[in-house]
Amino acid sequence: MLERELRRLAETLRVPLSNLVRAVVEDAVAVADLASEGLELRLRRLATSLGHERGKLRRRVMPDPLDGVFAFQPVKLAQAASCAKCTTELRRGQSASLGLRDDARPSGVRVFVCSACVPAD
Repeated sequence: MLERELRRLAETLRVPLSNLVRAVVEDAVAVADLASEGLELRLRRLATSLGHERGKLRRRVMPDPLDGVFAFQPVKLAQAASCAKCTTELRRGQSASLGLRDDARPSGVRVFVCSACVPAD
């Protein structure tokens, strides 16, 4: 049935059947490409939006480990620790920064951060 319709259309247009089929396939591929590009763009926007919303939710739910820190002091670690911001393992002898707080107590948890997590300004 489809073959008969294609042959009739090719005769009406006075083009070889193979050229007609090729043109139809090329048009179908072009339409599929346009549709997938639009979908890909929408998916990227959605992923970006979700990432942004996830970050906002994380900031609301999880307290900032650097809250209350008023300065950072460069130190060389005498024992292993982990970065309070990104949880990277900090080895003994490695350089890090100690977060200084006003409410420093002997029983308080010290805040160490790796060089990548020290705020720039």
